Amino acid sequence: MLPDAVPESIRRRLADYASLLRIDRPIGTLLLLWPTYWALWLAGEGSPGISNIIVFTLGVFFMRAAGCAINDYADRDWDKHVKRTKDRPLTAGRVKPSEALALFAGLCLISFLMVVLFTNSLTLYLSFGGALLAFIYPFMKRYTHLPQLFLGAAFSWAIPMAWAAEAGSLSQLTWLLFTANVLWTVAYDTLYAMVDRDDDLKVGIKSTAILFGDADKAIIAILQAMVVLVLIIVGHRAELGSFYYLGLVAMACLFVYHQHLAREREREGCFKAFLNNNWAGFAVFAGLVIDLTVG
Repeated sequence: MLPDAVPESIRRRLADYASLLRIDRPIGTLLLLWPTYWALWLAGEGSPGISNIIVFTLGVFFMRAAGCAINDYADRDWDKHVKRTKDRPLTAGRVKPSEALALFAGLCLISFLMVVLFTNSLTLYLSFGGALLAFIYPFMKRYTHLPQLFLGAAFSWAIPMAWAAEAGSLSQLTWLLFTANVLWTVAYDTLYAMVDRDDDLKVGIKSTAILFGDADKAIIAILQAMVVLVLIIVGHRAELGSFYYLGLVAMACLFVYHQHLAREREREGCFKAFLNNNWAGFAVFAGLVIDLTVG
């Protein structure tokens, strides 16, 4: 077999690179992908261009991997003190910091070239903002208790880019989607930060989970309600129909389920709630696609 023909040392190195880039953990890619698809399908009125679907699907994968590389580079001295991250390749010394930076730069370059070759000038200009957000986010947890807000902006920047590529301009709907996704990202990444809260307090890492304290679940619930509200406004402005709103109902029900999972603030429950957000994003996308297709 071909894998057996590859030297063990190379296989281990490739496995470490895959782990660094979270190729084996697609949840981050999916959480980026669904809002990007919302934008493509809305801007394309239900029929986005195949080239844009391919470019932004690959772009989401590459930029999420790049974000993981720069995140682990920024946290390489901190992760060793956190139970969940102490064995990551960069922290454990199996990958060099220079290799992580090279992977980040290379993946950003590939994404940039796809934008240059297959989209328009507005999308190209917007891409610089996306690259900047991807780079600065990992360092924000040192300076502010709101790194989740910067992650929200980074995770949402594909929305105006996808909209610009498909429609050639931006609109109020673009920024409503952007706002909804920022709120959603802050909500689910706070659940994620609750998993590491005890370790983060010990080493001095800041997060909304620490900032919100005992009000964490209540504030997450408020953010989730605001997400649904903004998406209702999107549906009204875009004159969408019942299938879209059924998708929002499914999202709202899943948000209630997340509150149940995180009710005791235990690591496992909070992490399950975080992971389940994939289905919330998919529910909105499915409802949107069906509505635009049937309508």
